[in-house]
Amino acid sequence: MMLRVLSSLFCSSLLCASLLFAQQPRLEHAWDLLAKGQRSEAVHFLHDLIKANPRDANAHLLLGSVLMEQGERSESIAQLTEAVRLLPNSARAQNALGEAFSKFGDLDAARKAFEKAAELDPRYAPAQVNLGRALVESGQFSQASPHLDRAIQLLGQRPDAAYPHYLRAKIYSEGRQVERAAAELRRAISLQPDFAEAWSDLGSARKILLDDAGALAAFEKAVRFAPNDPVARERLGSELLSQGNAQEAVPHLEEAVRLDGQNQTALYNLQRALLIDGHSEEAATIKMKLTALLREKDQADQRAVLAIQLNNQGAALEKAGKLPEALEKYQTATQLDPDHIGIRLNLAAALLRLGQWSQGIAELREVLRRDPENPDAKKALDQALAQGPSKAPW
Repeated sequence: MMLRVLSSLFCSSLLCASLLFAQQPRLEHAWDLLAKGQRSEAVHFLHDLIKANPRDANAHLLLGSVLMEQGERSESIAQLTEAVRLLPNSARAQNALGEAFSKFGDLDAARKAFEKAAELDPRYAPAQVNLGRALVESGQFSQASPHLDRAIQLLGQRPDAAYPHYLRAKIYSEGRQVERAAAELRRAISLQPDFAEAWSDLGSARKILLDDAGALAAFEKAVRFAPNDPVARERLGSELLSQGNAQEAVPHLEEAVRLDGQNQTALYNLQRALLIDGHSEEAATIKMKLTALLREKDQADQRAVLAIQLNNQGAALEKAGKLPEALEKYQTATQLDPDHIGIRLNLAAALLRLGQWSQGIAELREVLRRDPENPDAKKALDQALAQGPSKAPW
């Protein structure tokens, strides 16, 4: 199952901010508004508060946390960065900034912020958990373990300890220590009985340990607590199918496909379940969908590989001074893989160097639309706008 932040199981930036600001009268009105669900009014009030006192670090921190919860990337990170500047020794501020970076996909920046938070206050459990999670997500399992163990020690038997136990289980699973992973998952569930992801992973562990009945029971719990989780639905449906109950498997696999039409395992097992249950026409339809999905994925992979090849050819041509030819390669590569940020940056730079100013700036803005915090695109766009065509260093 994809690893994800379970904000409902651990202290979010906004909740941690509430603990930090509880004794600050100037922010009480903002909290009253948030408690009533009046977020826009709270944001407006905090903006006014900061305008009156730009050095109010706690207002910056609260505003940044609220904006992060609302998904407003650029301003939330700007507000939290200012809070960190004004509160350089605050582990909570660093942790909040790290959570914003993590939420918006800048994992390297998130990890650095979490490392700083843990360094400033080794007893601040949220930073230890978040740093452990960041390391697990980047595959650095041995480095993650001590931070998660520290968090578990700090949190004890509190429900918040469920999440670091869950992450610890991930590490044991990666090391093929399935029994130890299962033990950690049982601890997580004992602390948070409705922890759906832990139930689902426990089902997978029990399956490996040849406990089919226990696996099925765990998968059923996962679906009970997270009925809209496509992975939980797929796992339960697949287990029912493997235990010879195709009829009961079908609705779960159908729901998994409805929730995630790209789930190849769900499609494959749904086709099998329908066929076994005597629904040959429906099975044939699902088979066609699976075939089309696999074909589309294969074509997308081929386009991505070709785009990289063309990009590399463009770079070689550019190095040889053949900029117009390089531009053609970059343009074709971008058409093949529009989401590749590096190729778009190369295209933008080539356009600017060839004097195609408006097109180059447009490409840089497109990069920033797709990746708002991209430092290379920000720098290039600032230079382009500040220097203008006549002074451009391209």
